Amino acid sequence: MKKTKLVFLFALVGILLAMPTFAQQAGPDGGAAAVNWGVALGALGLGIAAAGGALGQGRAAGEALAGMARNPGATGRIQTALLLSLAFMESLVIFTWVMVFLLRQG
Repeated sequence: MKKTKLVFLFALVGILLAMPTFAQQAGPDGGAAAVNWGVALGALGLGIAAAGGALGQGRAAGEALAGMARNPGATGRIQTALLLSLAFMESLVIFTWVMVFLLRQG
């Protein structure tokens, strides 16, 4: 139960620290500038993609190590498959990162 409360506390602090990012700035005519919701959604998507990628990579590495421990003879094949899958997982996060920049410029 303590761990859940700690994770919730860190998430709450992170949200509160990020709030000034979405504060409205004055536009060129002195009025409020339009909020670019694409950037906000892109940043949220990037966070979710990074978290999902990290969880997936951790699980893949753990399972690969367990497989190598059970069958040391298959270490080479497991390692090759692990590196390939880690590259695919990381490419999805990088793709999301690129999409955030494309949304920002649009």
